[in-house]
Amino acid sequence: MTKHLISSADLTRAEVEDILATAASMHDLQRREVKKVPTLRGRTVINFFFEDSTRTRSSFEIAGKWMSADTINLSAKGSSTSKGESLRDTAMTIDAMAVDALVIRHNASGACHQVAQWVRCSVINAGDGMHEHPTQALLDAYTLRSRVGELDGRHVAIVGDLTHSRVFRSNVITLKTLGAKVTVVAPPTLMPSGIADWSEADGFATSWDLDAVLDGGDPVDAVMMLRVQRERMTGGYFPTPREYTVGYGLTKERLDRLVSRNPDVLVLHPGPMNRGLEISPEAADSAQSVVLDQVSAGVAVRMAVLYHLLAGSDDAPAIPAGTVSATPEGALR
Repeated sequence: MTKHLISSADLTRAEVEDILATAASMHDLQRREVKKVPTLRGRTVINFFFEDSTRTRSSFEIAGKWMSADTINLSAKGSSTSKGESLRDTAMTIDAMAVDALVIRHNASGACHQVAQWVRCSVINAGDGMHEHPTQALLDAYTLRSRVGELDGRHVAIVGDLTHSRVFRSNVITLKTLGAKVTVVAPPTLMPSGIADWSEADGFATSWDLDAVLDGGDPVDAVMMLRVQRERMTGGYFPTPREYTVGYGLTKERLDRLVSRNPDVLVLHPGPMNRGLEISPEAADSAQSVVLDQVSAGVAVRMAVLYHLLAGSDDAPAIPAGTVSATPEGALR
């Protein structure tokens, strides 16, 4: 694995498999009474978030602390950037304190890639603008594999606000890397520019008709509903919330049709959910929903990412024998 994790495209299939295998071992830690191992003792991880976050920020903090890293949370409001300091100066100042990893969420696409050019520590992209969110894609893949096994040939539909979604971009890459068949669905106004060329090059399907995809000849194994990001919208992408729900929401009626075709279909959502808009309460709380599984997987996957970036480097301190197994069936001891 490279020094940084900026894009899902940074990872080969073998590297994705290694991370997911390690996450399976890390997941066992969550069932322990004492949730702590010394794997990253002596390492320092900074979570620097320029946007609000609950799941990602909390899971990175928990992941670092459970592996005994010194984990510090920073926000733009409480940093020198609020006084006018540039991102470059702030990043280089933090790096000069000899930290080992910088986890960044930023509202500008490409910000994490730029920071990685300025610092010596490892940089992990926790979501940059409308670009990518690679650890979300990894935890989604982990959640799916824990339920359905290998993803080769599995049909996953990603539905919703594609234009503003970094989760969609990372998931398309990771799911295709693992051999899944992907169909993305959105109204024409929320289809990203240039997606036709991208879909042709990378081999995923696009559609404006959700019902045609859900009722099509290739049954859907999982449907991932994306949040309508109204805070990023400056114009009228759809006439009314009700019209969006009618055309592209996972309503109870659509869920019932999905289940009738495939009783094992899974429902995912990266959160936070707009209940009643892109997903109905019945779908969000259904037996098919694995939304909370995704949250649980987030800690294990981010532990695995930190482990591979920090404990796997040449200058890393020795890892106590038996701390982590590299096989899915292994366990932390």
